Amino acid sequence: MRKLIMWNIITLDGYFEGNKNWELPFHELVWGEELEKLSLEQLHSADYLVFGRVTYEGMAAYWTKALEENIEQGEIAELMNKIPKLVFSKTLKSVEWNNSTLIKENASAEISKLKSQGNGDMYVFGSANLSETFINDNLFDEYRIGIAPVILGSGRPLFSQGISSINLSLISTQQLSNGGVVLKFKK
Repeated sequence: MRKLIMWNIITLDGYFEGNKNWELPFHELVWGEELEKLSLEQLHSADYLVFGRVTYEGMAAYWTKALEENIEQGEIAELMNKIPKLVFSKTLKSVEWNNSTLIKENASAEISKLKSQGNGDMYVFGSANLSETFINDNLFDEYRIGIAPVILGSGRPLFSQGISSINLSLISTQQLSNGGVVLKFKK
């Protein structure tokens, strides 16, 4: 059975982006060889990448350009462009990024169906609104959270008030040489 895995980097005070979409300066604080290795491991195990509209638009713009211009993350860019992507949006009319499929309705039903049809992993990057739906419908099998050593003070929290309460078990911790930490939890 496929696993649905959340992967996000947040600040110590719980923000996954600043006050604006794609305001992510704290990502640079934790990026390095260790997170590059983890990213490659995750991408190699992925059957699907799962995005909401805003995250899809930003990722598509960045990774298409990264591949075309051969920006720093060559293998990561190749995998991001190659792996099948599921885009959940009621407002998008089409998706242009390589290997992307637009799904307009029933996100949780579609993910439940896909979970039962394979053995690889499905990763949700960013996509706080979509993640909230999956949390409330108890679909995540694992939460992988990178914590940047910074207090941002304001921004958009990864976990909003009012989401379902779920007890988790800690699977592992990984201290990064740059001061960050990666925590892995399962339900």
